[in-house]
Amino acid sequence: MPWFLILPFLLIAATPAAAAGAQLVCTVTYGGQTQTLRAAPVASPYGVEATAIGSYFLIRPVFERPPGAAASLKIYTYADRDGGPVPLHVAEFAWPVRHQGRHGFTGLQRVYEPVRDGELEYWCALRPGGAAR
Repeated sequence: MPWFLILPFLLIAATPAAAAGAQLVCTVTYGGQTQTLRAAPVASPYGVEATAIGSYFLIRPVFERPPGAAASLKIYTYADRDGGPVPLHVAEFAWPVRHQGRHGFTGLQRVYEPVRDGELEYWCALRPGGAAR
């Protein structure tokens, strides 16, 4: 059988395995400091905690892989207000990721503070087994 007839079936078969063995790795910069956040696949997004970035932002990268359903990649950014977190930005990306450039599959994202005029930058990539590049 010609290889081009087999290739689509191999790609479909590899997709769940790729999701299971990959991690979402996000590079976040705010106030001159950069940190790396990692998110392994989870069956439900509700248990994923947000990470405080500085004194104002919270960021929550989610790599959802429910049993029997397609994976999804979402990055939530919140303002950490006295009354509780306030959503500022939600980015959603289709699975499987088709392109990862210099700034991963998200491209360079910027989220601005509505109160202090600061800026948070982030970009995310998928890495096999969570290995950072």
